[in-house]
Amino acid sequence: MPVLDTDEIRKILPHRYPMLLVDKILELDETHIVGIKNVTSNEPFFNGHFPDFPVMPGVLIIEAMAQTAGVQVLSTIPDRGSKLVLLASVEEAKFRKPVRPGDQLVITMTLIKRKASLAKMSGVAKVDGEVVAEATCMCEIGRAHV
Repeated sequence: MPVLDTDEIRKILPHRYPMLLVDKILELDETHIVGIKNVTSNEPFFNGHFPDFPVMPGVLIIEAMAQTAGVQVLSTIPDRGSKLVLLASVEEAKFRKPVRPGDQLVITMTLIKRKASLAKMSGVAKVDGEVVAEATCMCEIGRAHV
């Protein structure tokens, strides 16, 4: 059973189609989160990204990891409705295997350090138990301007 479904994630993250890249959250606590991204052949990026051998772009895998981290960070903030979590940096990104239509990304992010408006998290994305990507992300918590 998910801890958060898509509707609950949309209450936390401002992202919408086609940029909402987290479908559900399976685990969530003060320092750890596990999210799911179901990769389907209907994803808009597959039309032009190697159409004969569709592969999820690495930058979107990193974005899915950052959004998962954003859910964890925002879930710890009481007034999260007025906040955004922005990706500030990506370090040590590695891509191990291609992610294809039909795959399910299981994204695990773990808090390394939290200081004021910054959160540093390390993460790994897996498909069928095999690591497909890993990275360390720095997220900045900022005020949402409407």
